[in-house]
Amino acid sequence: MYQKVRVKDVLTEEEWILRAKQDPAAFRALYESHFKRIFLFILYRVGDKDIAGDLAQQTFLNAIGSIQHYELRGVPFSAWLYRIALNQCHAYFRKTKRSRTIVLEDFHLENLADEIIGDQLNDWKEALPDVLGKLNENDLQIIELRFFEERSFREVGDILGITENLAKVKTYRILERMKQMFTLKRNEV
Repeated sequence: MYQKVRVKDVLTEEEWILRAKQDPAAFRALYESHFKRIFLFILYRVGDKDIAGDLAQQTFLNAIGSIQHYELRGVPFSAWLYRIALNQCHAYFRKTKRSRTIVLEDFHLENLADEIIGDQLNDWKEALPDVLGKLNENDLQIIELRFFEERSFREVGDILGITENLAKVKTYRILERMKQMFTLKRNEV
């Protein structure tokens, strides 16, 4: 059954957050607004729908349990949720000793390859899994957020709890290291 909503009844996300701090039932609106994106974010990393669903639920349980500590500081609420989700993924991988899933699609490969190697795309496609496998977890997160999920530097910074400028600097340093690894790999052949 549809319910009539008056314009004055529509709340902003900030208002929902403030309400959720007072009444946990108000968190439902935030949950419904963000669940799909958080679920997909986790699924992209773990590669299993059931596990992603469990981790997404745990993310929101942690969020509702910690909503009192959330501060409105100009950073999107979603960045806070992504950070919790990322921590859930890290905990899952530590606990299960499983490896991360990295989805490599041609479109994303081409964007990343353009940044690093220009016109040597075929060689790059063959070497990329090895190059990515040599990155540490933090560097891989940055590459994944920036190039595979096509997030802005600001979003990358917000999710990882760093400044936009630091996200840019780290990204370009990682790309330079990847370029060096690619060159070494190509010279081995």
